[in-house]
Amino acid sequence: MRAVVLRRFGGPEELRPAELPEPEAGQGESVIDVTLAGLNFADLEIREGVYAPPRLPAVLGADVVGRRRSDGRRVVALLRAGGGYAQVAVARDAYTVEVPAGIDDAQAVGLLEQGCTAYGALVTAGRLRPGDSVAVAAAAGGVGHLAVQLALALGAGPVAAVASTPEKRAFVRSLGAQVAVGRAEELGEALPNGVDLYLDSVGGRELRAGLAAVAPFGRLVSVGARGGLSDTLAMDDLTGRSVGVHGLWMQQVLAAPQVFARASGMLFTLARRGLLTARIDRVVPLSGVGAAHAAMAARETMGKVLVDVRA
Repeated sequence: MRAVVLRRFGGPEELRPAELPEPEAGQGESVIDVTLAGLNFADLEIREGVYAPPRLPAVLGADVVGRRRSDGRRVVALLRAGGGYAQVAVARDAYTVEVPAGIDDAQAVGLLEQGCTAYGALVTAGRLRPGDSVAVAAAAGGVGHLAVQLALALGAGPVAAVASTPEKRAFVRSLGAQVAVGRAEELGEALPNGVDLYLDSVGGRELRAGLAAVAPFGRLVSVGARGGLSDTLAMDDLTGRSVGVHGLWMQQVLAAPQVFARASGMLFTLARRGLLTARIDRVVPLSGVGAAHAAMAARETMGKVLVDVRA
């Protein structure tokens, strides 16, 4: 099979197509003939060796869609150990979901990984309630643009989006965000009463600015820290306004089968009702994975980037 292989940590140029033997399924696993794989921001950090570095050589990629060989059914799966940038992948059955009729392959893989993260952050950790005001950092990204739509579909409002460029702010407004600002520091002026729930995926100074925008008894949920965690929070940052801070790791969503089932079921239900759509930024062939990594690192993408492993 053809795959994209990482033989040493480094820049996007280290991702190179190669021929590899097909992986074999173990107990509780299935072989999937992949059509599309997802590219996630965490892949960039894994490629550089700064986050969960795998044993090399490695095939990256955490989400795929295709046909399960055992029964020919169309499935979308999350791969906790990577292996998605390939024509054949092995997935744990517990992390595999049959794709409902009416959902195409691109939407299926565009929704599951980031959509479950958004659901876990807003609903499971964030305890979102109808009528809550919500702000989403990096709102034009893979998780962010789904979180904006999911919050609206669950009755939140107003929903504010933090997006870095005018083009991205126009995009999140098109999704229904009532407020769009360039930096979290601007939320205080746009929403002077604060927000009930702030979803952060940036960390660092942006996390602190987002926390400052949270209303008394509100919540901040962190799903990532691209800006670092050097600015450690003190209890005084929280108790002064009775604010709660939560973290979310996608692995915990998968480790709780009922949570994963609720999340994936809700995502596909909302998608079939036209209330949730993954924006597909681009679809690249295996030979274009390195360039796609570079584009994501330069913040040139909006929504989900996919790899057509057949091309």
